[in-house]
Amino acid sequence: MVTPKPYFQGIMVEIFSLAWMVLEFLIGCWSGIQAHSLLLIAFGLDSLLEIISGGALLWRLLVSTRLSAGAIAKVERQASRIVGWCLMALAVYIIVTSGYNLLTHQGAERSLLGTLMALASLICMPILMVIKLRIAEQIDSAALKEDAMCNLTCAYTAGAVLVGNLLTIWQGWWWSDSIFSLLLVILIVKEGLEGIRA
Repeated sequence: MVTPKPYFQGIMVEIFSLAWMVLEFLIGCWSGIQAHSLLLIAFGLDSLLEIISGGALLWRLLVSTRLSAGAIAKVERQASRIVGWCLMALAVYIIVTSGYNLLTHQGAERSLLGTLMALASLICMPILMVIKLRIAEQIDSAALKEDAMCNLTCAYTAGAVLVGNLLTIWQGWWWSDSIFSLLLVILIVKEGLEGIRA
């Protein structure tokens, strides 16, 4: 039988993760709109998806001691499917917007705030992923493992934002924002399909 301590740790890490994702969502979307950066907007929207996923997992952890194993498994499957469909919608948004930006030669402007948020996320997300994977192993939660993989996706997105912004600033490559966004679609669709098939 699993002791309450791993559940408490899971709840604490999800609360921290949710607070961080709200900050990422607000800063990513706001700075992305200001800079006309698809990468930053995608970064913010990815955080919104992680808020949905984290909220479902937080609920799962809070009620896990009162639900049967079958009920917990059902909640985990539903949460995975919701996140999967949200990721697919994000992929469609990126494809359409990137295509439009490339056809019309629209590039992103500089965003110091967005770049700093992406740098902080690039540091924080792998740490959160490792903590979540450890707790998921202790409580045998596939959904928490998937949520940890969402943190990895967020780290990749943050890395793409940094590279895209630096290329735009240093080289003036107006197209880098859209190209890096399209490269993210591969990872987003892969994660989305895994969630839908859960």
